[in-house]
Amino acid sequence: MIEVGLVGFGLAGRAFHAPVIRAVPGLHLAAIVQRSGTEAAEKYPDVRIVRSLDELLSIAEIRLVVIATPNDTHFAFARRCLEAGRDVVVDKPFTTTLEEAVSLVQFAKQANRLLTVYQNRRYDGDFQAIRSLVEAGTLGRIVRFETSYDRFRPQLKPGAWRETSRPGSGILFDIAPHLIDHALVLFGLPEAVNADVRTERENAAADDAFDITFQYSHGMRAVLRSSILAAAPRPRFVLFGTQGSFVKQAFDPQEANLRRGYIPVDAPWGAEPEENWGVLSVPSGDSFEQRRIPSVICDYRDYYSNVRDTILGRASLAVTPEWALDVMRLLDLVRASSGKRRTIPW
Repeated sequence: MIEVGLVGFGLAGRAFHAPVIRAVPGLHLAAIVQRSGTEAAEKYPDVRIVRSLDELLSIAEIRLVVIATPNDTHFAFARRCLEAGRDVVVDKPFTTTLEEAVSLVQFAKQANRLLTVYQNRRYDGDFQAIRSLVEAGTLGRIVRFETSYDRFRPQLKPGAWRETSRPGSGILFDIAPHLIDHALVLFGLPEAVNADVRTERENAAADDAFDITFQYSHGMRAVLRSSILAAAPRPRFVLFGTQGSFVKQAFDPQEANLRRGYIPVDAPWGAEPEENWGVLSVPSGDSFEQRRIPSVICDYRDYYSNVRDTILGRASLAVTPEWALDVMRLLDLVRASSGKRRTIPW
C-alpha cells in the first residue's frame, strides 16, 4: 500500500485528486493539507487533516505527495517534497516558468525520485477514441485537429487567484496544458507555433481566451482554443483527414461528475449516452456514411494506477518529466508568439 499525502483542498484537490486517489487500489489517502476550514475533515473523517506542508512531511509513512495548490506554489512545494525524499505528482501546470521546471526535473533525477504532472484529460474516453482512430489510420492522413475547451462566465470572480495578475494565473496556464498534451500525444512536437493569448472580458487582470496553432509538416495544423465567453460552446474535437472526418460535440462527463461529487459505482466514470458519442464521416459512393464512435472505457483512475505501478516497478511512467518540460517549452513559445505577434519555430 502506497501512503499518499494531498496538499490543497480547493477545487483541484477536492474534485480531481482526493476521490480519484481513494478509488485506486494500492493507494491510501493518508493525509490532506487544508490550511483552514473543515471541508476536508467533513468529507474524509478517516483521513488525517494537517495545516501545513511541514506537518504533512513529518508523517514518515507518506511516500507520494500530490501538489494541488495555486500554480505559483508548485515549484516551492514540489522541491520541498523532493528534498524530503518523497515522490511527487504536481497538478498542471507543472510550474510557472520553464526555468523552475528544468530545475525540478534535474533535482528529481539527482534525488532518484518520481516526478510527474497530472495530465488527467489524457484519460478522457473521447480523446482515447480519437487516439485509436488516428493510430488505426481510419481518417487517412490528418490535416487538421481542433480541440476546444470553452466556458461561459462573463462576470469576474473577485478574490479568485486564477483571475489575478500573479504568476501562473489566467486561462492559458489553466487550460492549455491539457490541450497541448492532446496534440503532443497524437502528433508529437510541432515545427512552429502561432498564438493569440488575450483578455476578452472588461477589466480582466488575467488572460481569459486563447487561439494556438501548432504547425506540422505537410500542411497539418493542430488548433487549440479556449474562451470564457462561449455561451454556445464549439465542438470539443474536430479532425479532418484525407479519408474522412470526426466531430465530437459534448465534453467527456468525468469533470462535471467529479465537480458535483458523483462517482459511478458500477459503470465507467466516463460512460456517455450514445447520442453524445463523436460522429465519424467517411466517403461512400457519391455521399458520406456517418456512424457514432463510442468513447473508450477509461477514466482518471488510470493516471494514478500508472503512478502506482511505476513506483512499484511494474510500469513505465506515462507522463515523464521530459514530457512535462516539452509542455512548458510550448507554453513559453505560445507566450512569445502572442507577445511578438508572429510565428515562432520550435
